[in-house]
Order: sequence, then C-alpha cells, then structure tokens
Amino acid sequence: MGSAARGLPPAAVSALRCSVCTEELERAGPALRCPRGHSFDLAKQGYVNLCRAGVAVGTADTAEMVAARMAFLGAGHYAPLSELLATTAAGLDPELVLDAGAGTGHYLAEVLDAVPNATGLALDVSAAAIKRAARAHPRIGAVVWNLWQDWPVASGVGDLVLNVFAPRNAAEFHRVLRRDGALVVASPGQGHLAELATTLGLLEVDRDKQQRLDGTLGGHFELVDRVRRETRLELDPEQVRQAVFMGPNAHHLHRDGLGERLTAVTEPVATTASFVVSTYRPRTEAGAR
Repeated sequence: MGSAARGLPPAAVSALRCSVCTEELERAGPALRCPRGHSFDLAKQGYVNLCRAGVAVGTADTAEMVAARMAFLGAGHYAPLSELLATTAAGLDPELVLDAGAGTGHYLAEVLDAVPNATGLALDVSAAAIKRAARAHPRIGAVVWNLWQDWPVASGVGDLVLNVFAPRNAAEFHRVLRRDGALVVASPGQGHLAELATTLGLLEVDRDKQQRLDGTLGGHFELVDRVRRETRLELDPEQVRQAVFMGPNAHHLHRDGLGERLTAVTEPVATTASFVVSTYRPRTEAGAR
C-alpha cells in the first residue's frame, strides 16, 4: 500500500457515470468524458472530482484530520477492525467493492489485499482524503463525491458496499448493489473509547445505535450477520490528539473548551475500542430504480 500506480482502474471507470447527464464515462487522455462532452480532469494524484458544487464548511475532512487518521490507523490501533472487515469481504469474494465514505482508503486497501481479484471504488466528499485513497492500493479508483446526493455510479454494478464510520445512504446502497450483493457496515460499539470520552467530555456512543442502524437500513436491507470486536488501547498524549482530530470532533475544537482539555492531556490514556460489523443483504421488495 502507499505506492500505487496513479489512475483509475478500468473496472472502476466502467462503473462510473457522468454526474451531469448520467451517461457512461470513458478515459480520454488525462480526463474522463461522456458522449455528451462533459469532461472531468484526473488529478495528478490519480483521483477524479465529479462534484458539481462546493462542499459546506465543516462537512468534509480537512488535511489536518486526514493526517491524524493516517498516523493513527497506520500505527495499527484499529487493526482488529481491519482484519474483521478483510475476513468478511474474503468470505463474500466480491469483484467490485464500493467504499462509501472511504476516507484515506485504509480499510478498502486491507479488503483488496484479502480479495486479490477485486477492484475498489472509493467515494468520499473530502478531496484531502481521496488524494490518499487514490494511492492506498493499485486497484482503487478514487472519486470525490457527496454521498447524500445520487451517486455517479451505474445501478447494480457492486458486489459489496463497504461503509466504515461514514454516512449511510440506504437508497443508493441498494441501487448500486447487485441483487445478490452485500452491504457491510462498521460502526462503533457500546463503550467505544468510553474512557477517552469521559476524560475529554466527548459524546459517548448511543446505547440504541445498532437498533437505529437496522431501522435506517431496514426498508432496503435485511441483517444477516453481526460481529462485535473489542481491543484495549494505551494511547500516549499525541495519539489521544490524533484519535480526536481524525473524527468529527475536530470540527469543534474551539467549542466548550475541548482544545484546552486536549492540550492538558500529558499522560497516557487507557481505553477500549469497540467495533460492530454488520452484514446486510438487499431486500428484493425494495425494488431497483
């Protein structure tokens, strides 16, 4: 990982659609172009931005948040989650994996290592994160896109949709998946980083989170498997800051004294990381658009 060739794999390009007119896209030199002439330049880092509008401040991960995530995940703190996702994906043996909210591509790269014949399509609203995802693995195609909008992806092309601590657009998950495909969602379990949350005054994981997750997806998917995994962490002060900076709390450092409390952390903090990985199958009665 990290030294991938630049550019989008052909299988990823084939799955994409023009975000203006929904026509198929083809590689045309240093760009993707549709038959109606809409063109999207490939960035030198190997990703493409298909967004037609700007992103509201506080929505996308910043460069600082991305750097914190790279350092934290790169140190292996969430390795049990990576291993669980890779094992789950290998059992499904997909050909095209769509990572919705891929971030830096860390988890998608682990999945692709476990499924040698698969291609990955990483979608995230943060250009800073997608730059990293484009280089995380040679079989990743990376695209800047807002997951709450209709995706620039053809219907029924994905074997697996991966969603790790990211927004969930159930209708689009269902539309882009094959009818025999699978949705794998990773979410924080009860007590995730609870000691850290107590120390810093962060919001704790909702006790009803899994029920709410099932309810959100229930109109389009049925749960077929759920696995929980926990690991103990000993974080030094810099790693504590990385854990906060890499998540949504980084947008609120100047509220309620969070920044000051982080600065005041000078000793290691022992905490528990708790993960829940849920596998869903599409409901046929939900219908394909």
